[in-house]
Amino acid sequence: MLLLKLFLSFIQVGLFSVGGGYAAIPLIQEQIVNIHGLMTLEEFSDLITVAEMTPGPISINSATFVGMRIAGIPGVLLCTIGCIIPSFCICFILAHFYYKYRTVSGVQVVLGAMRPAVVALIASAGASILMLGLFQAELKEIVISNFRIVEFAIFAVALFILRKFKISAVAVILGSGVIGTLIYALIGAI
Repeated sequence: MLLLKLFLSFIQVGLFSVGGGYAAIPLIQEQIVNIHGLMTLEEFSDLITVAEMTPGPISINSATFVGMRIAGIPGVLLCTIGCIIPSFCICFILAHFYYKYRTVSGVQVVLGAMRPAVVALIASAGASILMLGLFQAELKEIVISNFRIVEFAIFAVALFILRKFKISAVAVILGSGVIGTLIYALIGAI
């Protein structure tokens, strides 16, 4: 029964998380924490932190970690497959119709009109992550006194390096992590 509940929950997450992996997080929280009470909010928050740090799409990583935490290997398989199935089916159907009708001018107009919306969704996710990093809160819950100067300085330097020197984003991320760790280790030692 628990495995079926997990599978159906992640089918819903996969079906309704339009806008990318970060859009899935509130849906997973609603299913796992609020509706079914399978985890506490603190456990879920820790799990999302780990899912963000590991390579791969965050929604699939989250599904995998939730499944492992709640039901072990069978949970991993069912949660991950449940999260992937809707996207796979939708992409398969859309690809079929795209290849069949790609030469129709109306299709190109619709795809062109969707580009700004996709850019807006990505920018929204980026702004949310930035606010979480700088204020440890969502945009609507920001308190100026919670501004984190170390994180802002690392962000500003990383952005400057990325734009000015065209260094690999992976190198900048790793360097930022090392510098942040060193700074907080020094602050903690004082």
